[in-house]
Amino acid sequence: MPEAADYQDEFMAKIAEQLITNLTIKDRSFRMKTYKNCFLGSDAVGFLTSMGYAKGDADAIALGDRLIDMGILHHVTKDHSFKNEALFYRFSSHEDFHGGHVTKSDGSKFSWADALFRPDTAKATPNLQPDMPEWDLSDATQAIADVQVTPLDEYNIKLLDNVHPANWKDPVATSKYNLVVIGAGAGGLVTSAGSAGVGAKVAIIEEHLMGGDCLNVGCVPSKAVIRCARAVYEARNAAQFGVTVTGVEVDFGKIMERMRKIRAQISRVDSCNRYASELGVDVFQGRGKFIDKNTIEVNGQQLKFAAAVIATGAAASIPQIPGLQDVSFLTNATFFNLTELPKRFGVIGTGVIGLELAQAMARFGSEVTVFGRSGKILEKEDRDAVEIVQKQLVEDGIDFKLKCQYDKIENSDTGTILIQVTNNGIQETVEVDELMIATGRTPNVRNLNLEAAGVDYDKKGVKVNDLLQTSTKNIFAVGDVCTQYKFTHVADFMARLVIRNALFFGSGKMSSLLIPWATFTEPEIAHVGLYESDMKKAGIKYQTFIRKLDDVDRAICDGQEEGFCKIYTKEGSDKMIGATIVAADAGNMISEISVAMQAGFGLGSLAYVIHPYPTQSESIRQCGDLYNRTRLTPFVKGMFRNLLAWRRN
Repeated sequence: MPEAADYQDEFMAKIAEQLITNLTIKDRSFRMKTYKNCFLGSDAVGFLTSMGYAKGDADAIALGDRLIDMGILHHVTKDHSFKNEALFYRFSSHEDFHGGHVTKSDGSKFSWADALFRPDTAKATPNLQPDMPEWDLSDATQAIADVQVTPLDEYNIKLLDNVHPANWKDPVATSKYNLVVIGAGAGGLVTSAGSAGVGAKVAIIEEHLMGGDCLNVGCVPSKAVIRCARAVYEARNAAQFGVTVTGVEVDFGKIMERMRKIRAQISRVDSCNRYASELGVDVFQGRGKFIDKNTIEVNGQQLKFAAAVIATGAAASIPQIPGLQDVSFLTNATFFNLTELPKRFGVIGTGVIGLELAQAMARFGSEVTVFGRSGKILEKEDRDAVEIVQKQLVEDGIDFKLKCQYDKIENSDTGTILIQVTNNGIQETVEVDELMIATGRTPNVRNLNLEAAGVDYDKKGVKVNDLLQTSTKNIFAVGDVCTQYKFTHVADFMARLVIRNALFFGSGKMSSLLIPWATFTEPEIAHVGLYESDMKKAGIKYQTFIRKLDDVDRAICDGQEEGFCKIYTKEGSDKMIGATIVAADAGNMISEISVAMQAGFGLGSLAYVIHPYPTQSESIRQCGDLYNRTRLTPFVKGMFRNLLAWRRN
């Protein structure tokens, strides 16, 4: 999450505008040469100190050096840093034309938004966002607001004290806010903190738990549980490394207690008190709804705004299966309330959430059955990647039934749940002690009175343009409520765009974001850019470079040979347009490729980046080697042979 320090360059943009307005800028001569549109460094230092922007000459010189670093001004011959001398300096905007606006290198006006966010995301490689599979959208949902946090031990009490204090008193609303945010998940929190950090008057409204799904029932608790599952797996499979571990016992209660402790520890960052007392955001606990295009009501108070952000997230979709509403089932919103390990655990859904937790429960010792309809798991991922993961899931003991028609779900006389399906044309009944529904996410658009604000939406969420504006241009949306990319890190960067666009007339585009993600099964699958299916659909010609982990020394040493690094380039060049990694640490490994793609580095360049040996990330460099070998054509080989033969003579 960006802190206020991330936005201090806004101050520098203001200084630049003041300097242009107040300094004497004219043609000046030195040694028979005329330099156009110049000012003196000593004049600038005097202005900065006299106006209070700097406490003294040293501070003023430091500010001038910062403006040079930002590319706003420079010495006319670029031979000097900023000095308190009669040296000539020129604003970059005055190189080619007259005027008072600071401009960027592309000629567009330099705005506070550009100073806040560098490098400009518009420079990211465009059109590398893949299509995502459709979620199983449903009118029935289960959100964290629909359930209670249990058990109320010391850790959950600490959590609630941070993210939903029992004695919270709303502030008295100010006359008008620069920004009002509905929803305090990742997108809402980043938007409000970042906006307050640059001096905006901001209010945030949260009905239930600050931190949203990610902190409370998503990323944080699930990864804590998954880490414990990996420890169990490693202990039970230690014999391959010459280590004998006997009597491995799983204390599920302790595992979930550890999760609650970690969640409570992290929750301070998203707490009501921190946002109100440290960040200066007005925090309201309650349900916000629009009154009109410039007003939101919460707890009887009306909050007037110049701009608003809808960041209400999404909730677990509940499919229409006969009898399901009559049984007690879990979703991600309630799974983390468990304190006892169910003997038999069922999961309806074959996406990321269901499979991550299914693998964890199988490793803890539950008999796990996963139900699906399409015949596939992780539908969007490349089949060669899924094949490796599915093989491991089966080895972990998961039973897959993937071509199901759901006939009926009901309670048994003994309190268990009976799932009646027709799978591959065969009727069968599966009995479980706990059933989890993980069939997708439905955007939270109800009870917001969006119609009063003229905001268009449908069952897929709030409709936004590439600037993240809704149909009402001063109302924006971020995160799961308005995008198919339902990831915390995407909500984070959408929020950064909205700060820029809503407060500083920016033009940051959602389509410019390069979006990586990871599925935290074991092994992990990580991806960035386009999939092969996307390229085929768009008619993009491409080349594929694969390095399998059974050819990577560190993976062999680790006993983790199942996996690969696969990178797609545009045909005839080394421009990377997509990549998939299957490895134990793929989620971390993918960032190297993401950085290279964002910076415009080609795959061939990665071959020249020295990687520590032995590491599994060498597979990325080795893909670069594979690309460079394609440049060694028969003609070039012939030239090399002739050259080497000549040197032997």
